[in-house]
Amino acid sequence: MPLTLARLAREVGLTVHVDTGLDRPVSWVHSTELADPTPFLEGGELLLTTGIALGPYPAYARRLADAGVVGLGFGTGLSHAAVPGELVEAARSAGLAVLEVPRAVPFIAITKAVSRAVAADEYAALTRTSEAQRALTRAALTSPAAVVRRLAGLLGGAVALLAATGEFVHVSGDMPDPAQLRAEAARLGHGPAGSAWRAGERHLALQVLGGHGYLAVATAAPLAAVDRTVVNTAASLLTLALAGSDAVDVVHRELRTARFRLLLAGQPVEGVPAGPFRVFLVPRRDACWAEHDGDFVVLGDRVDGPFHASSPVDASEVARGYREALRAREERVPFFEDVPGSGLLAADAAAHAATLLAPLDERLRESLRVWLACHGQWDPAAARLGVHRHTIRNRMRRVEELLGGSLDSPGLRAELWFALTVV
Repeated sequence: MPLTLARLAREVGLTVHVDTGLDRPVSWVHSTELADPTPFLEGGELLLTTGIALGPYPAYARRLADAGVVGLGFGTGLSHAAVPGELVEAARSAGLAVLEVPRAVPFIAITKAVSRAVAADEYAALTRTSEAQRALTRAALTSPAAVVRRLAGLLGGAVALLAATGEFVHVSGDMPDPAQLRAEAARLGHGPAGSAWRAGERHLALQVLGGHGYLAVATAAPLAAVDRTVVNTAASLLTLALAGSDAVDVVHRELRTARFRLLLAGQPVEGVPAGPFRVFLVPRRDACWAEHDGDFVVLGDRVDGPFHASSPVDASEVARGYREALRAREERVPFFEDVPGSGLLAADAAAHAATLLAPLDERLRESLRVWLACHGQWDPAAARLGVHRHTIRNRMRRVEELLGGSLDSPGLRAELWFALTVV
């Protein structure tokens, strides 16, 4: 664990004069008698001095505090018998801790103590990183889900694996605000390596996994350097796993595409679902069974999401099913059966005609037949039936209500005329 000012004071034997920020970790020790040593500091240091030439105390304390110095170790028994009171007040006003270093404690002893602590922390970090990397590598041999679970345990937080579409694939722990993560994934795309932000009491980070997805992490505190290394290791392993999975999927899809082309040519192939099934056209590659002429094709009973589908077919009728799915897409309907006039191509036309006309009684059927024979003209149809033109209008409106379609459709008119002919 990091060496704090309070712990250093106890271990080395330093007297605390200003206790501000004693819980801050000490990154290093620097000895100087310069009035302005800030150009040589990085922040996080404990500055040691005997106070030979400090200049005005308020300005000196303020410079050190602004430079990120965690504390001032003032050596007594040489230039000063005690820590100057004015320096103590100036440091207290600037929020700078002040520790008295008695002559019996050489500065080198403090330097060695800090050096040992820093080396111990670095070794602990290296050990933890190495153990975490081994654990994640073992998990990667199992599955991406195992990597997600292992990483969540190592961080003590929540971890999620998102697909390239932003959808959640695997989640371990309580991941806050999924919608915000999806929005951030959409913003990042495949560009920057990732981003980090705070959402309420949680700290979130999102890392891009190439073009394969995203790794999301939620923790109670910002990720430390070791944790960031562990997350980077998990991201690398997941990227490799997903890339390999994508490559396998591509090979499998190419094989299925070749089999689909054989089916279109009427050739029997293995690996086709047992019929009857439908030929679906879907908008996403990751959900498709095969690709053909830029179309994403699925053979099956059902699919999730939008689609255009054929009527039920078997393996010997895939070519017809593909044409029907194309026609359904052209007409912007989900199923080929919804295409006006599709019944004309049914295997049992008479049965289809009887089913289509079943909602209509004999009077409506005869009125429809006469109206169609008159090419949809109201007056000639009314005259042939011996009714008023408004009556024939009302009957055709009733036909539309019962059939659930518009008689303005040429396809439906053709299908109805065919049905009235064969029944």
